[in-house]
Amino acid sequence: MESPVSSRKVGIVGTGMVGASFAFALVQRGLASEIVLVDADRDRAEGEASDLSHGLSFAPPVAIRAGGYEDLQGAAAVVVTAGAHQRPGQTRLDLLDANARMCADVVPRIVHANPGGVIVLATNPVDILTHLAAETAGLPWGRVIGSGTTLDTSRLRYLLGAHFDVDTRSVHAYVIGEHGDTAVPVWSAAEIGGVPLDRLRLPEGRAWDAAVRAAMFEEVRTAAYQIIRKKKATYYAIALALLAVVEAILRDQGTVLTVSTPIRGAHGVRGIALSLPTIVGRGGAREVLDLTLDAAEAAAFVLSADTLKSRMAALSSTKP
Repeated sequence: MESPVSSRKVGIVGTGMVGASFAFALVQRGLASEIVLVDADRDRAEGEASDLSHGLSFAPPVAIRAGGYEDLQGAAAVVVTAGAHQRPGQTRLDLLDANARMCADVVPRIVHANPGGVIVLATNPVDILTHLAAETAGLPWGRVIGSGTTLDTSRLRYLLGAHFDVDTRSVHAYVIGEHGDTAVPVWSAAEIGGVPLDRLRLPEGRAWDAAVRAAMFEEVRTAAYQIIRKKKATYYAIALALLAVVEAILRDQGTVLTVSTPIRGAHGVRGIALSLPTIVGRGGAREVLDLTLDAAEAAAFVLSADTLKSRMAALSSTKP
């Protein structure tokens, strides 16, 4: 098996709103030397490549082009955003059948063209698809990862920062498990500046109790539903989450992110991909951290795993 490539080339499969927003963020950050856009609708990919390229007099240099799967060769990371997207009234799991078929078609093409790169999935339901893609790809553990709960974690940190009146970037808190309805907030490990939330002084008139925590996480859990209801899709925040993942890969940063990887026994779970704080660098996921959970959090993590494994088994039983 080939070793991880060391280029600054990035491939994007799927140039809908998520893929295009990620490409735009990638251009602005100046991380990539080359961006290849692949889409079943070649005209759409070519249009996005031209539109982005026309702004390069205002951005760091980067070569942007539309291409086929063969043009992904040598990419350090290929980000998959293709597939059916959540509509009002749908859960992420409702997308499984259609997107599993897409994944089964796309992943082998990526691996054939670029066996040394990292595959980053953002398509929902991202955890089940990450598990299926890792099985299909046959790459070493960590070379197929999902965006997981990176966005959920960011949403929680944003709300905590607003509640405690501090910079979001100073908040350390995680959402683990499924990127979906069974996601788990790890309140027991949440802190600001190394101080547990229960010991922080709150702005006047604000409480911090179980009811506040429950309402806050409900806002995190239902955020996508609310945004989709109001503007039909979510794409900016997930694009920035993907940017953080790809930056960690391209710069070999060793950044801790709640990406989704096939779980190998953490908290008694195997046989599904889920999110836990994970060190991400040049070759993808390096190591899943041994995050201490309280009893309720550990049970909720197992429930998250069981829910997804049950849905995945139902998918397998419908295959011809």
